[in-house]
Amino acid sequence: MTSETARFVGDIPVYYDRGLGPVIFADYAADIALRTAARAPDDVLETAAGTGIVTRWLRDALGPQARLIATDLNEPMLDVAKTKFSAPELVTFQPADATALPFADDSFDAIVSQFGLMFFPDKDAAHREARRTLRPGGRYLFSVWDSPAYNTFSRLGQEVIERFFPNDPPQFLRAPFSCADIDPIKEALIGAGFTDIAISVQPRVKDVADPTAFAQGLVLGSPLYDQIRERGGVSPELVVEAMAERLTQAHGDNPTRLPMQAILYEARAT
Repeated sequence: MTSETARFVGDIPVYYDRGLGPVIFADYAADIALRTAARAPDDVLETAAGTGIVTRWLRDALGPQARLIATDLNEPMLDVAKTKFSAPELVTFQPADATALPFADDSFDAIVSQFGLMFFPDKDAAHREARRTLRPGGRYLFSVWDSPAYNTFSRLGQEVIERFFPNDPPQFLRAPFSCADIDPIKEALIGAGFTDIAISVQPRVKDVADPTAFAQGLVLGSPLYDQIRERGGVSPELVVEAMAERLTQAHGDNPTRLPMQAILYEARAT
């Protein structure tokens, strides 16, 4: 996947945060933050922090002595994240590439990354960088999406996209599901110097009160928006309408009960 595929600029971060955040990110964010805080780390790094959904949970869950640095390659995402914190909360925001971290060896007790690995062009490098910057015994926690078979919002959304663009459909809705195979990731972690690897599959069903807002997040809150505009002939807003209708057809209305499934990895640095 190219870096262009994962660009979140313009108004995209706002739609991402408002439309997708409460539905598919918030519950998983609470879980990974509480798991991280359970070991009382003093120095915590978050990569692919996005609009600060996990960051907010981390700051609330960590002890007052803990130092938290939130990084993302897309600075406009961090601009939204910053609005969720006041100055005394001691969160540092810094643009950074997870595959080439600008931090010294042995800097952190924990590194956290929710739904970021799928967008890294060199995933093995991201694991090696996590190991390099973790202190021995430090914990590496990250999550990825399971396959579209368990995340129907991707599959149904792609169906709608292909209806509008049968000859050259935008592919972004496939991008977040490129890390569903467990064994390659486990082997990469071992190769990077991690041990005590725990893997948990996390199914959820979320009640969506406003499927249109969620569809706006999928279309207007992702690079899919630019992919649609580049092709022309169809407005992104028309795609939003069709996607919301398809989601309610499949999963009901008032509320729409949306199934999803993630995979969480926890590993210890040797």
